[in-house]
Amino acid sequence: MSRLHELAAGALRRVEPEAAHRATLWALGHGLGPVERGPDEACLATRLWGSDFPNPLGLAAGFDKNAVAVEAALKLRFGFTEVGGVTPRPQAGNPRPRLFRLDEDGAAINRMGFNNDGMTAVAERLARARRSRPVGVNLASNTDSADPAADFAALVARFAPLADFLTVDVSCPNTANGKVFLEPGRLRALLTQLRELCPRGPAAPALLVKLAPDVDASLLARLVEAAIDGVDGLIVSNTTLARPAGLKSRHAAEAGGLSGRPLFAPSTALLRDVARLSGGQVPLIGVGGVASGADAYAKIRAGAALVQLYTALVFQGPALVPRIKRELAALLRRDGFATVADAVGADLTAAAA
Repeated sequence: MSRLHELAAGALRRVEPEAAHRATLWALGHGLGPVERGPDEACLATRLWGSDFPNPLGLAAGFDKNAVAVEAALKLRFGFTEVGGVTPRPQAGNPRPRLFRLDEDGAAINRMGFNNDGMTAVAERLARARRSRPVGVNLASNTDSADPAADFAALVARFAPLADFLTVDVSCPNTANGKVFLEPGRLRALLTQLRELCPRGPAAPALLVKLAPDVDASLLARLVEAAIDGVDGLIVSNTTLARPAGLKSRHAAEAGGLSGRPLFAPSTALLRDVARLSGGQVPLIGVGGVASGADAYAKIRAGAALVQLYTALVFQGPALVPRIKRELAALLRRDGFATVADAVGADLTAAAA
């Protein structure tokens, strides 16, 4: 990354968070972002759901809600990107301010409320985007919808021809309908309906569910059991309403979902639990607090086949992407793993031995 881009990233961190986010997306959408060149190391490549991922590091949903920077994100050499959350109808989201940087904690709190341009506009942009690597779409129900299941059905039908994977986001803490399917019976019924619209096949996108971190062990087990037959993968996890002890920022008491460094340990523990509960039946994507190659490697060893980040990018800028990939490749070589896939769940295997 050029010195100019480093300076721009530093300046944006001094701007109000949502304004900085809009400016970043505008710049990326107009071709002003950095471009990382050169192939990824061969050991980082993996294949899932019929798609080739040059590396396991993805840009998480929430960054590019409206698919305005798909090509730019892939030029940063992420292995994949996920746009959204997208709702059927355009949605303004929650009142501002609704996004807060916790600089001292390497964290953020958001209560955005799925603000987005709606599925028609997002689908049109996604159809025009030139995609060199896999792209997923995060799907969500409108806050005021009387039939959230119908919302998800409409979204699956619209985006199935355009995406490599679709994420059913049933774990957002910031909207009225964000968690209505955190009841195992309702989740199972929803996934049965969506699977009929998106049957498995070589031309179909993978169907994933994003799990919440703020559930007890009993409910988590029942949610995994309800989801496992209907999905092709699970994402672990969403932001948390919990506030770990020791947060230093004056924004720590703000309402909303916490992401970033404080989420790393609890989300990785949850990932490990989901890996055990799912028993390797479907691939997992680990997200929450990833800020280094060691963090990504820990997620992989805990059971993740792919890893996503977002908040760390706010604090460290685009140079973080190649640095994580270099560090991860070095750790794989150090421990004798020829590929990422060889390391998936290594800690679980060692614990069972």
